[in-house]
Amino acid sequence: MRTTVAIRSLLFSFVLLILSHGAFAQIGMGISVNFGPPALPVYEQPICPADGYLWTPGYWAYDDEDGYYWVPGTWVEAPQVGFLWTPGYWGWGGNAFLFHEGYWGPQVGFYGGINYGFGYGGVGYEGGRWEGGHFSYNTYVNHVNTTIIHNTYNTTVTNISETHVSYNGGTGGVEARPSPQQESYANEHHVGPVAAQTQHVQQARNNPQLRASANQGKPPIAATAKPGDFKTGVVVSRQAGGEYKAPPTNAAHDNEARPGTENRPENTTQAGPTTNNHASELQAHKFAPPNTGNAATDKKYQQQQDKLGAKQTQDHQKLQQQQEKEHQQASTKNYNDAQKQQMEQRHAQQTQQVEQKHATQQKQMEQHQAPRQTAPKPESHPPAEKPH
Repeated sequence: MRTTVAIRSLLFSFVLLILSHGAFAQIGMGISVNFGPPALPVYEQPICPADGYLWTPGYWAYDDEDGYYWVPGTWVEAPQVGFLWTPGYWGWGGNAFLFHEGYWGPQVGFYGGINYGFGYGGVGYEGGRWEGGHFSYNTYVNHVNTTIIHNTYNTTVTNISETHVSYNGGTGGVEARPSPQQESYANEHHVGPVAAQTQHVQQARNNPQLRASANQGKPPIAATAKPGDFKTGVVVSRQAGGEYKAPPTNAAHDNEARPGTENRPENTTQAGPTTNNHASELQAHKFAPPNTGNAATDKKYQQQQDKLGAKQTQDHQKLQQQQEKEHQQASTKNYNDAQKQQMEQRHAQQTQQVEQKHATQQKQMEQHQAPRQTAPKPESHPPAEKPH
């Protein structure tokens, strides 16, 4: 049996369900676990199969029945020219580890500061760049056959770290926060994993050998040349990234049913952008364009929306500055784990409270701006004939 589905922050989720629209949802299906994933295994990168494929690093996903399992790194065709891959990552949310799903977009955003290797050193991507409609590979960090793929260059990457920590925050996790620039990247147009990646995860989930409980943090299939192909071009792990520790009893928290995932590709971890626990993770709110049928009224309503949007962005920035200041104090004063956990719980509560307020404001504005419905006139009937 899977763990019991529970609804957290019911009011918050209900309001967001009403207000969810179009673009890349801030809230998605997610899994929360009260113990972090194993360290990232050490492995070589398989050779790039063809021009236009981009590297997507391996990571530990989670399943309620089988625990953590390894999703092998693989080469994937970009969904469109100019798009790069921002890897997903596990982050401490104050009382559990939450998975933040990766995405494709014009820039590489925040991925927890995790050193996934092969150009993903924790910040940005140094494995290649788009030039004139073609992807150019940095052979310093990528395994590319230059006799077949000619659009290459070789630039030394100096910020390569030896750490194999696979999660952000919490005890022993990477201490990194998104920069304002990385936050702006998250607000740009981007899309979730492509179908080939979803199938790749599904196949990894169904392979018992990839479960951490079976391979002790050293998966036999560390990477593949193409997504979903676990037979040709397979690379094995050289070693585990660290000592494997079996999870505690009753370790999983619960699957969280969160709105906003109806049009998102299903991820085997069922883990997407999670409930935001810091103001730095919040995105600008989207408003449905006013459509009353009156151009002057629509313009007036649009101005009201812009004014509210600017005020809400100020709220985000103010709370972010406050929380970042507390993080700096925690680092300066060497907070212990209990103090850090209390701080993270407080930040999560603050962030949810401001989003509840914003959701209420947005709902009220949408109700005010909705086209007025006139009550239908009662049907007229001819008078009944008098009985003779």
